[in-house]
Amino acid sequence: MYKLFLKRSFDFIVAIVGLIVLSPLFILVTLCLYFVNDGKPFFFQIRPGKNGQLFKILKFKTMNDKKDEKGNLLPDTVRLTKIGRFIRKTSLDEIPQLLNVLGGDMSLIGPRPLLPEYLPFYSAIQNRRHDLKPGITGWAQVNGRNTISWQKKFEYDVWYVDNISFKLDCKILFLTLKKVLIREDVNLNDQVSSEYFNGNK
Repeated sequence: MYKLFLKRSFDFIVAIVGLIVLSPLFILVTLCLYFVNDGKPFFFQIRPGKNGQLFKILKFKTMNDKKDEKGNLLPDTVRLTKIGRFIRKTSLDEIPQLLNVLGGDMSLIGPRPLLPEYLPFYSAIQNRRHDLKPGITGWAQVNGRNTISWQKKFEYDVWYVDNISFKLDCKILFLTLKKVLIREDVNLNDQVSSEYFNGNK
């Protein structure tokens, strides 16, 4: 019942309230990034959603577009701006995804949408993470986030697919807010982007 009918209503209501409450912060961050990133405060990227259908995810742009003399983008650690680092550490870069939730491409809670390049590498079990809409946060994010292996992330994702409930979503939402406030499981020391997934080798 919740999975088929009520989850969408829950997503829509919370996303609306979230955007209203966070609107001053949304506007402030947008303005700051507009000036830091040469008029480009937002980052758009194609990600696979439910059933692997591609959609365009929206995030705050935390890296500039500086290139070397050959026209290649500089390493992530070089392009990450000071304000961008702060925005990532506080998870503020995820706020624009509330618009993805309102549009129906994402849910508040669900497996995080990863890169489309990963699709051929999933096992049949791992691919079940696409049985639901992807989420802004999820069971894997409150159980380690960037500090756990790909294998473990996918195990958590599939477990969520099999155990989805209103009670579980409320628990994940609460744990997410807690982790954001204490900045837990965020690691920007060694690398900016997550380790690339190339299959179960």
